[in-house]
Order: sequence, then structure tokens, then C-alpha cells
Amino acid sequence: MQSDRVGPVPAADPRARKREQRGWYFYDWAAQPMFTSVTTTFGALFLNALATEDAKQNTARNGPNPCVTPDGAESSLHSCDVSLLGWTMSAGVVWNYLVAAALIAQIVVLPITGAINDRSHNRKGILGTLAFTGATAIGLMVFAAGDNWQLAALLYLIGQVAAGASIIVYYSFLIDIADPDERDAVSSRGWSLGYLGGALALAIQLVLVFAHDSVGITQGEAVRIAFLLSGLWWAGFTLIPLRRIVQRSDPPPITEERSVLLAGFTELGDTIRGTRAVPLTLLFLGAYLVYNDGVATVINVSAQYGDQELGFGPQVLTVTILVVQLIAFVGAWALGRVAVRVGAKRTILGCLVLWIGVLIAAYHLQPGDKLMFWAVAAGIGFVLGGTQALSRSLYSQLIPSGKEGQYFSLYEMTERGTSWMGPLLFGVIADATGSFRPAIIALTVFFVVGFCLLALVPVRRAIVAAGNQPPTRI
Repeated sequence: MQSDRVGPVPAADPRARKREQRGWYFYDWAAQPMFTSVTTTFGALFLNALATEDAKQNTARNGPNPCVTPDGAESSLHSCDVSLLGWTMSAGVVWNYLVAAALIAQIVVLPITGAINDRSHNRKGILGTLAFTGATAIGLMVFAAGDNWQLAALLYLIGQVAAGASIIVYYSFLIDIADPDERDAVSSRGWSLGYLGGALALAIQLVLVFAHDSVGITQGEAVRIAFLLSGLWWAGFTLIPLRRIVQRSDPPPITEERSVLLAGFTELGDTIRGTRAVPLTLLFLGAYLVYNDGVATVINVSAQYGDQELGFGPQVLTVTILVVQLIAFVGAWALGRVAVRVGAKRTILGCLVLWIGVLIAAYHLQPGDKLMFWAVAAGIGFVLGGTQALSRSLYSQLIPSGKEGQYFSLYEMTERGTSWMGPLLFGVIADATGSFRPAIIALTVFFVVGFCLLALVPVRRAIVAAGNQPPTRI
């Protein structure tokens, strides 16, 4: 269903726009600990520890403990099982199934969110509801202790789905607060501030975790408090964009009565069919999905590569996460400035070349060389923020007016739907060769193919075809 809605027009007064843009940046700052602290740093270890404790408690009542061998050592992964609703699984893979469940849930929820967003007179209210729901769920993980992994899993699932849905609404406001010439810089500043916020929150949490003895708590209690701090951080800083952003665009008139669920999937189908009218937008989306799968895979396997191939311990890997976050803050800001001068497309293409260089450097890393490992991590951080921020701003130029929610839900859904390709390639090659080095270098294929596809996109023509005004530099 194509909308007759007139697209949003940002405030004419530059000072008013700046005020809104500064407020908008803070949702990146607010939500980043959900991804940096909860998902990347603490989530897997915490859930697996709770699930393993559950397996030990269950089997202690029924016979020998399958989580340990007779000499007291840890047993193999597959002999330490837990159950959920009659489904038995290894305690060591609870996190993997939870991440998959969150992805599947978002595929259901995101199109509904996009439909509500495009139809609503109160998008700020939707953003606030999703943010506070997710923040509350993550904060309540403070009560998941002992062997109660089911509570932790449910709360994480709610938080992750709420975060993914809120991102759609947050992205759609980019068009309300910035004119075409400002979006690259605004999007980059948002990503930059988000990485800085994530690094600051994680640093505070790591001090608490590493110094837990000095404050009289266990390490497990310190991690649970870190979840509470992440929820409070997310909820508290969300108040800033809710106060400062002004919603100017009006939803289209609704000519038929449909349930929200039906409307979400019907409009998603309309959006997918409608991409045939904007094939260049679809070509950009295809390029983004390929190279972003490479980006996501590098981030997801970096700790595994550092641990199993290079022999680094948890402390080195934790410092590496902070390095990536801090350098990503600098990189997103710097590359945003570059994009203002040379255009987003050229800057992204340059980032993809740098990604290839980073992977080649990672391939040649030697075990135990912490300085070079951190240097490669800094390289990842520098191109990470710019690649993501400028892809977001460039895509916002290619969306037909009035369909921001649905197109951004398509952006997020297809990203999640293809996020298995990189990990699969990495795993298959590592398994076949017995080494992670050829697996890490194989990921360059995503950046090479993504570069070629993006180079084929005539961006100015694509923006005009979507019915939008091109920026001065693209």
C-alpha cells in the first residue's frame, strides 16, 4: 500500500535542528550497553554459568553429576544437559539457542513495529514504550541467580526484541531531524556517541566486576549488578531524545480496518513488492547485507579467534572490547567528516577496502602478540562505526516518503535473516582446515562482493527515483 503522506520536513531554524539532533544522538548512547555489555561481554558467560548450575542441581538429586568427570574435571559439552518445556539441550549451547530465538522473534515483531510506526501520531511514545520495556527486562536480570537460567533467558529475549524494535523507530526520526546534506554527519555523530557511551558504561561495569572483592560481593553478583546498570542507563538516557525530538510528520489516512498484526505483515509484503519500483534501493540493500554480514561476523568471531588461535585470556579480550568501542567513537566521527566532503558512498567504499586490510593483518597475527592484536582491534574499531553510520544515513536517502518504518524494518529484518552466512563460512572453513587463520581471511569475500555491488549503485539516481532530494555530495 503506497502512502500519500507528505514527507517530514526538518525544522527550518538551524538552532532548533541542532537541539533535536543532539537529543537524537543520545538514544545511541542510551541503548549501546544493551549490545556492548549485555550481549557481547557478559551475556553468554552468565547464561551458560546459570544453565550449568541448573544441570548440576538436577543431576545431584538423581545420580552422578554429568557436568564433571570422576576426577572432578569439567566433562564434555554434550554430557551436561538442561531441559526447557520437555526439550533437552546442552547447558553450553543455551546462549546460542537464545540468540537464534531472539532473531526469529524479531522477524515477527519488526514488521509490526514498522506498520505501527508509519501509522502512529505518537512515534515518540512508541520509542519510549519499547525502550522502557527493554530496559526494565534487562534491569530485572539482577534477580536471575543460582540456577534460574530460564528467567535470565526470558528477560534477555524481551530486552533484545524490544531493542531491535526500538531501533526502527529511532532510525525513522533521522528523516525528521536532518535535511539530506546533514544526515551523514548526524548519523555518524550518533554512532560515535553511542560507542563512547557503550565504552564508558562497560568500563564502569568492568571495574565493579574485577574489583568485586573490595566491595564485598561475588563476581556473579557484580555481573548481575552490571545488568541492572545497563537497564538504568538505557532507560535514563532515553529521556533526553524523548524530550528534545519533535515529531512533524503525520501518518497516512487509514482507509480500511485491519489488525495491527495483519497490517504489519501486509504492509511488509507491500513494501517488498514496492521495491520493484525502486530497484536501485534494493541493489543498495543487497550490497549492505553482504558487507554488513562480513562486519557482523568479524565482530562475533574476534574473541574466538583471539582465544583459540592466538591464545589470549579473558582479560586481554575484555580490554580489546574497550579498545574497539573507544576507537569506533573516533572512527565514526572522523569518517562522518570525510563523508561530508567526499560523499557517503565513496567513504563506505574506502571503509570496505580498509576492512580487507584489517583481515589480512589479522591473518598474520602471531600468538601472544598483544600489541599487534590491539592494533588490529583498533583498525576494526575505526572502520566499524563509519561503515554502520554511513550505511544508515545513505539508506535513509533511498526510502520513499511515508514508508520509513517499513523500509527500516526491512533493513533490520533482512540483516538478521542473512546473518548466518558469515558464521557458516567461518565455521566450515575452520572445520575443514583445522585452523581459524584461513577462516578469517575467507571473510574478505564479503567485503569484496559488497564493494562491487555498492560500486554499481548510481546513488544520485537512486535517491531521485525514491522521490527524494539528493544531498550536495553523495
